[in-house]
Amino acid sequence: MDANAALTSLWSMAGGAPDALDMLHMTDLARPLPSVFPVDVIAAASIAAQALAAAQLWRERTGRRQRVEVSGRRALAMFRSERYLRVDGRSPAELRSPITGYFRAGDERWIQLHANFPHHLAGILRVLQCDGERASVARAIARWQAGELDRRLADAGLCAALVRTPDEWRAHPQAAAIASLPLFEIIRIGDAPPEPIGRGVAARRPLSGVRMLDLSRVIAAPVAGRTFAQHGAQVLAVGAAHLPNLLPLVIDNGRGKRSAQLDLRAPRERDLLLDLVRDADVFLQAYRPGALAAFGLSPEALCALRPGLVQVTLSAYGHLGPWARRRGFDSLVQSATGIAWQEGQAAGLAQPGRLPCQALDHATGFLAAFGAMMALRRREREGGSWLVRVSLAQTGRWLQSLGLVQNGLAAPELGDDEVAPWLQTVDSPFGLVRAVAPVERMSLTPPRFDTPPVPLGTHAPAWLDASER
Repeated sequence: MDANAALTSLWSMAGGAPDALDMLHMTDLARPLPSVFPVDVIAAASIAAQALAAAQLWRERTGRRQRVEVSGRRALAMFRSERYLRVDGRSPAELRSPITGYFRAGDERWIQLHANFPHHLAGILRVLQCDGERASVARAIARWQAGELDRRLADAGLCAALVRTPDEWRAHPQAAAIASLPLFEIIRIGDAPPEPIGRGVAARRPLSGVRMLDLSRVIAAPVAGRTFAQHGAQVLAVGAAHLPNLLPLVIDNGRGKRSAQLDLRAPRERDLLLDLVRDADVFLQAYRPGALAAFGLSPEALCALRPGLVQVTLSAYGHLGPWARRRGFDSLVQSATGIAWQEGQAAGLAQPGRLPCQALDHATGFLAAFGAMMALRRREREGGSWLVRVSLAQTGRWLQSLGLVQNGLAAPELGDDEVAPWLQTVDSPFGLVRAVAPVERMSLTPPRFDTPPVPLGTHAPAWLDASER
């Protein structure tokens, strides 16, 4: 399946109007990144899907069609956006802990650790009973069976994955649990009257007047929030001081957003969040399934509080099955599902490989934004409260379903000279930020970020009215 066919499939799955596909044109599709998987297909298709959805919302709000163009090569650069980020001409601090990566266990199987957050690293070291030197960790893991260590770390709420083959993953209960799920879901979960997109604000851009609460960190869900911001939505990122984050990703994915902090453990601050929900259109979160329900923020409670709310939930392994509450990140899902094993085998490596970018993160983020826009369109036409569900594992299954690329590892890399024209520079509280600009070219509503990224907690937890934007 090529990118155009993949886009047509996504559009049909979401109930998009067939004639809208005529507005979009994709270029430069024959130059993938080095990989045995068609990362280029899911990059171009997922970015094109959300761009087309934005154009369709604009068309329905104004009656005006516009041309949309998506370059497949630029889409690949966006899928590596964190790699090209510069602040005052320098690369930000390293995102990866030296303990994050592959280790061989005592049974000769590989296990991957993810220790980029300090509390995850501390927990791993407690289980292994060793210090934080990589050599010490390797010696400790060599005393374990890989599957046993994988289970022990997961039971402790930590982040790891046994490297499985594709066949092993297909036979796993979690793969069976999500096998019948579609790539993404857009589900009506409550009744509410129809609402115009943008609450009556003049449609200068596709999402003008739309308010999104973004309760997410790292890459996938923050990409969805950033995508809404580039099409004109008011996006308020809400975190908490006690939750760790990664500064380079705060900068890259915080463009166009305001940032507030609320500690949901404190009743007064939780009430402030509920006040924000009452006036929101979209509630985006990437906590493990069920985690927010403990704070009274289940999907049912939120749509009772705010009928007509579009909720977007993003998880690692899906909302069903024994791993529904298991912590995970892009690279861990690659390991668990056989993607890392296949990349390593194709490259002739002695250890697992990895995709040439965080493709599951980025694709899932753009699919989440796409699903949310299509849910807003349904709310306008049908009314109702809506739930959009995506997961990294379902995106991984999509990528694997497209087949392997013959001689894919011989594909040309993205060089700095090629990427340079696709970067934009903005002054920010962090310094001069240079990052990948939005991919899509839209003839009437070119995407842009109205504000630079800001430090966490810069703003009050409140919405701006139309006169303040």
